[in-house]
Amino acid sequence: MSEVEVGVLSVIGVLVLVYIGMHVGVALSLISYVGVWIIRDDATIAGKLLAAAAAESLRRFEFGVIPLFVLMGLLVSVSGIGKDTYDVANHMFRKVRAGLGTATVVANAVFAAVTGSSIASASVFTKVAVPEMLRLGYNPRFAVGVVAGSSVLGMLIPPSMLLILFGILTESSIGDLFIAGILPGILLAFAFSVLIAIMARQFPEHVMPGGTEVKDTSPHMGVGELCLKLLPILTLIVIVLGGIWGGIFTATEAGGVGAFGAFILALFKRLNLKKLWQVLTETGHVTAAICFLLISAHLYGKLIVVSGIPGLMEGFIEESGLGPTELLIIYLVVIVLMGTILDSGSIMLITVPLAFPILMSFDVNLIWFGIVTIVAVEIGLLTPPLGIACFVIHNNLGDSRIKVGDIFIGAAPFALTMLVVLILVVLFPEIALFLV
Repeated sequence: MSEVEVGVLSVIGVLVLVYIGMHVGVALSLISYVGVWIIRDDATIAGKLLAAAAAESLRRFEFGVIPLFVLMGLLVSVSGIGKDTYDVANHMFRKVRAGLGTATVVANAVFAAVTGSSIASASVFTKVAVPEMLRLGYNPRFAVGVVAGSSVLGMLIPPSMLLILFGILTESSIGDLFIAGILPGILLAFAFSVLIAIMARQFPEHVMPGGTEVKDTSPHMGVGELCLKLLPILTLIVIVLGGIWGGIFTATEAGGVGAFGAFILALFKRLNLKKLWQVLTETGHVTAAICFLLISAHLYGKLIVVSGIPGLMEGFIEESGLGPTELLIIYLVVIVLMGTILDSGSIMLITVPLAFPILMSFDVNLIWFGIVTIVAVEIGLLTPPLGIACFVIHNNLGDSRIKVGDIFIGAAPFALTMLVVLILVVLFPEIALFLV
């Protein structure tokens, strides 16, 4: 086989192995090793090349941002700040039709600014928002759909693990990616709120059976209590994102400051040693898993370069006459389709190393390209049959009346709304680049 044939078969091999259930990191590492072995015809050279690539990737300063933001997000999750944020949002929108749905979106957007994980958002608000909406008479499909849809904000509004992953894969500025994610994240949250308002007015039966919401009997909160509940998370957001935007911190330094700030807040929320140990242990597990994925992606990228696939693709593109717009459309369609069978991290680890060199040859803005990629990838969290966010909600809910299929149906309007926002960001790059 030629080097290019080995490269093409390696891409197919990774997709097959991941689809049948092999861990994406193991699949990437295994295929990379075997592929380089075949190309170089020497197992020792393959081993040394991949070992050097792994060591090189781990030495990067940007890797330090991973455990810091993971720690910050977990400390915020266990401190109950998510529930406080939801209580405030609920109080603000209590007189709006389907206001609990809008409150869930707003609270998720704020919570996303300190967690960086859609899965964490889905877990927290499944336990906080869904029971409350069901108690007030909301349609179960609508209730779980709102939580599933708004949970994706966690991977777009900074700090985001997917933005960090993209920054490391493409060696781009994580700080700039964070800032670029703010306006698209706000736009997506606004679009979800508009969707809920339209559904409440035009299709009330889909929101509340009988079209009537049970009156909210939660106690009234004064301005002082509202501020007290909201102040901690807003302070953390201002320190972290304001520090990055103002050039005071790098993304890694902001992660350290944010983790320390979250620790102080958690102490005020009576963080005990048992919970602290659980947070530190989970931080280690998550960090190790992410770093393994990134190392595997680096090895995979080396194989792609050694196989000569980028050169082959560039030649094909020149002959076909395809421009950056056509290539971007193909890239986004592939990502959305892959979202039906693979998780977000796997999609990025497989597609970005392939598409990044090609699109960069057309001088595509790297930061904008990153935001577009994240929005497209996040649609996959809501699409069957995989739709990880939907399964997380189902597992955390533990309600036999609500099936996984109900969650997918409830989340469908939000997935379509994300597609509309994706098109807007593609057509108007300024949405992502205005603050950068």
